[in-house]
Amino acid sequence: MVLARISLAALFPLCMCYRTHQSTGAGSLSPWFYDNSCPNAQAIVQSFVAKAYAIDPRMAASMLRLHFHDCFVNGCDASLLLDSSGTIESEKRSISNRDSARGFEVIDEIKFALENECPETVSCADILALVARDSIVICGGPTWEVYLGRRDAREASLSGSMENIPTPDSTLQTLVNMFNVQGLDLTDLVALLGSHTIGNSRCLNFRQRLYNHSGNNDPDQTLNQNYAYMLQQGCPISGEDQNLFNLDYVTPNKFDNYYFKNLVNFRGLLNSDEILFTQSSETMEMVKFYAENEEAFFEQFARSIVKMGNISPLTGTSGEIRRICRRVNHDF
Repeated sequence: MVLARISLAALFPLCMCYRTHQSTGAGSLSPWFYDNSCPNAQAIVQSFVAKAYAIDPRMAASMLRLHFHDCFVNGCDASLLLDSSGTIESEKRSISNRDSARGFEVIDEIKFALENECPETVSCADILALVARDSIVICGGPTWEVYLGRRDAREASLSGSMENIPTPDSTLQTLVNMFNVQGLDLTDLVALLGSHTIGNSRCLNFRQRLYNHSGNNDPDQTLNQNYAYMLQQGCPISGEDQNLFNLDYVTPNKFDNYYFKNLVNFRGLLNSDEILFTQSSETMEMVKFYAENEEAFFEQFARSIVKMGNISPLTGTSGEIRRICRRVNHDF
């Protein structure tokens, strides 16, 4: 196959690789899973991430988000990628994914290239895990060894996608509960939400904070007034629902610790972000720590995303290796 003609050295800057430890719940996964069966797999994935990022820098956050939304519904099994067909109701139709989840075409391209290189070998679930890592690295964030060997689900759960993925107006207790169900603790929650240092959100997801946060026609008092005024210019009290705003307005395309610095300055875009600083002394201290120490954030983020990637993987003879990520093999 021909790799994208893009300087990977330029797009993937040198960064610190954080060593992480595999949890006992996913002991059959390994960073070296494809070393013999598909040795070029990671290089192929990286090349397509670089190509997609060069065309549209927003795609980095979009591809990272796919991994999150997949793992939080019955584990990291690529169920999110399945289109509706037969008895399958696609998770793409849930409120959390409809009109916002994107990057599926990039996954299709990667899978097509990997099938040409080593047929029926690399799972779609592993592609999502690799793409998440490479998307962060290309934005200047940390890197880590991705544990591999997941297999793909033969079913999806639209109801699970509706119930298990946090929303922009989730309370802190709801966030804690949703993460705990997945085996993720408070430290994981704060670190993983730090991924909102890249990406965008639509006006409709935070409008209430600007105009009627508590039902009294006043803005959210935990939102910096100057920042709120700036947001109001592109997010009026009605209309323009789909207008996009950077989750981190300072360094929107760089994976860094400005997300936490923004929260300290009451400039978090989403309510579900700012509450980390305003509603719990424990999460407030973590936010302040990461705002002051980017390396500590990077190290914890790497640990936490590996832990998230270990949620209920299908291994051994469970599931399958899909030939096309959008549909199960028996649909061919």
